[in-house]
Amino acid sequence: MIYHLLFCFVTLVLDVFASVRVAPTEKDLQIALLRQQLRILERKSKTKPRLSRSEKLMLVTLATCLKAQTQRFHEALSEALFVVQPETLLKWHRQLVHRKWTFQHPHRGGRPRVERDTEALIVRIARENPRMGYDKIQGELLKLGLKIHPSTVKNILRRHNLLPAPQRGCSSWRTFLKHYRQQMLACDFFTVETLRLETLYVLFFIELGSRRVHLAGCTANPDRVWVTQQARQLVWHLSDEAMPLRFLIHDRDSKFAGNFDQVFVSEGFEIVRTPFRAPKANAVAERWVRSARQECLDQLLILNQHHLAHVLKVYVHYYNTARPHQGLAQRTPVPLSRSRRGTIHCRDVLGGILHDYYRDAA
Repeated sequence: MIYHLLFCFVTLVLDVFASVRVAPTEKDLQIALLRQQLRILERKSKTKPRLSRSEKLMLVTLATCLKAQTQRFHEALSEALFVVQPETLLKWHRQLVHRKWTFQHPHRGGRPRVERDTEALIVRIARENPRMGYDKIQGELLKLGLKIHPSTVKNILRRHNLLPAPQRGCSSWRTFLKHYRQQMLACDFFTVETLRLETLYVLFFIELGSRRVHLAGCTANPDRVWVTQQARQLVWHLSDEAMPLRFLIHDRDSKFAGNFDQVFVSEGFEIVRTPFRAPKANAVAERWVRSARQECLDQLLILNQHHLAHVLKVYVHYYNTARPHQGLAQRTPVPLSRSRRGTIHCRDVLGGILHDYYRDAA
């Protein structure tokens, strides 16, 4: 204990004599640096105190002011050792220097940037023509009066994550099916419970290309005779419109008997049966069932078969002619000529469950 007190006294005397030789300005800077560290250490925290950006700036500024002499600078670093390491203090100083010299460099020439409209056109051509290379895209642009180097086309496609022509040209199932969706027809059943808990079966057909729905009918006993008769009526209706449908998709339900398929095969259709327990294989039909339930059937109490047939007939007409479809770029399955001018009116569908907005005819 006595030796410790003696050591502290000798250290204090040496510090006093050392401070006499220090210039007043440097002495004030040292005092400010120590006070700044003392404020940081006086915080009540269980862990090592975290310094804010302003506190880091203050410590670096005070230590830098003492950098006039190398010895003074090392003394300042040793004094700051209570809070941070010297390497940390030097790192903060380097960061400040980096911020000082960070400014906007003037344009030094070079190739000007391609306009946004031209860049969008290049991306569009590449996506619509997956087998077209950089040189061919350049040729298409020259036809339009745009002079672009093939390397610029390459950089733009790379920036938009588009692969070169041989790899970009690989066909996917989505692209493959798009070529045939205008020729595909899907059908399915779904059930509706009436107010008296009677189960009614609804048979419908939907065109995959236009999303147009054909309501075949509803019944409580969907036997093979009834299903085959609905198929004949639909084929007669489609033959009058001369629609280019060649494929029919349906599941392996026993209600789709051989006679049902034979009606379509005789008209040149090819039957495509979905795998067992795979509703996603007939996703378009399943999605329409969801729309019919959410937008219509779940909002009503169905009284009987006649009531259900009337409700579905009205809804299918609204779905085909007035309901915008996201898969068709907000167009309707059956395009109708509508006026873009005039007073806006609202037509209630099914007693106000749905609303159809339109303008007066010009």
